[in-house]
Amino acid sequence: GFEALLTSDGMIPGERFRVGDRIRAYIKEVIKEQKGAQIFLSRTDNMFLAELFRQEVPEIYDGIIEIRGIARDPGSKAKVAVYSRNETSDIIGATVGIRGVRVQAVTNELRGEKIDVIEWNADPSIYISAALLPAQVLAVDINEEEKFAQVIVPDDQLSLAIGKSGQNARLAARLTNWKIDIKSESQFREMLMAQAEAGDAEEVEEVETETEETVETEE
Repeated sequence: GFEALLTSDGMIPGERFRVGDRIRAYIKEVIKEQKGAQIFLSRTDNMFLAELFRQEVPEIYDGIIEIRGIARDPGSKAKVAVYSRNETSDIIGATVGIRGVRVQAVTNELRGEKIDVIEWNADPSIYISAALLPAQVLAVDINEEEKFAQVIVPDDQLSLAIGKSGQNARLAARLTNWKIDIKSESQFREMLMAQAEAGDAEEVEEVETETEETVETEE
């Protein structure tokens, strides 16, 4: 015999189950014991979301479309990155389904967890831009060594890119595994002007120092 356990950390926030309820969950761990096995379940694990998509999307089940990354705030919002070697296929359309029916089925299972489906790309600039959807991105400047990305968005897209309590930006960073700093176009221009003014001040200071040293030498 065996016992299946769904602990509180494996449950989506706000979920309440009663004895006899039929639920779906991901088998996260199995511990073998003398009398049988103890099975630990999870509905918050990324793999549960992946398995739900496998069941709802035949192209994922068949391996035509691959899930390359998942980031979740269980019960609230998730981002899923998909990829296919078949460049002619509509990856996002197939995953979401006609009128969003496939992704909605997953959302319904996860207590309304909103899901952004984006296309994975080997180019980090393109991938990061996609990960910040639904916000539009103007430019991405990346630092490969530090895995840091400076993202510029239109002024009216800043709050959307960051998201409520920073959720959209946080999930995008977790999905891509890059540190992401987001600035509006106006903020970026102000930053450049401040850097330019600081640079001018340093040049003036250097000139004054050189003049003083020349005078001392002449004496």
